[in-house]
Amino acid sequence: MENWILLVIIVLIASLLQASTGYGFSIVGTPFLLIIYPAHTAIQINMILSLCLSLFMIFKIGNEVDKPLLFRLIKGSIAGLVLGLFIYLYIDVRLLKMAVGGLILILTVLLICQLSIHQTKNRDILSGGISGLLTTSIGVPGPPLLLYFSSVGTGKALLRSTTLAYYLFVYFISLIMQISFGGTSKEAWISSLIAVPSLLVGILLGQFLFKWISQRAFRIITYNILLFTGGYLIASSFWF
Repeated sequence: MENWILLVIIVLIASLLQASTGYGFSIVGTPFLLIIYPAHTAIQINMILSLCLSLFMIFKIGNEVDKPLLFRLIKGSIAGLVLGLFIYLYIDVRLLKMAVGGLILILTVLLICQLSIHQTKNRDILSGGISGLLTTSIGVPGPPLLLYFSSVGTGKALLRSTTLAYYLFVYFISLIMQISFGGTSKEAWISSLIAVPSLLVGILLGQFLFKWISQRAFRIITYNILLFTGGYLIASSFWF
């Protein structure tokens, strides 16, 4: 019962952040889920709930999605998903977490110092590929997209809607790959079902907050999410 109470609180906060910014559910939720669940179960709960969140929200904001950009992200992610699974199965994931975490922290500092790049189709595909790789290898697809879109100055509405549509694809494929190669557990599905009401409440609150978040506040939230992610990846490489 105590774990379920913590689960509800974690999902509420993480879904609120995701609905209001387009990022944050797996970044915030996964570290805390790992405290109360075994790693395999925690990651699958995150993927199941992330899928539900994307499904609930896409019907409301689907008309804001940049479809050509979404197609390029998905195109890049396909190769990344396969490579990420190979890394997950055969390479020390702790080293990958340390490398990715360090890179995220460095790039975030550069972003805070006003780093900007020009958006191109090839860079869209590359960012999708890196995101796909991180989804199947460590279950965190958001940082590459967040870094890339922040550096090219993407507006918050387009960023939120397009990344949510992308997550709908990448989490679905990743969950299938995880179940196919590693199986699943009854606990993951029961816990996910219990967390759905708090997920819906977080979505509603997050959509309300989205209207009141300025572009400047959005950037500040983005930087904090990235700094948290980078630090967490480095720290978790020693824990798990």
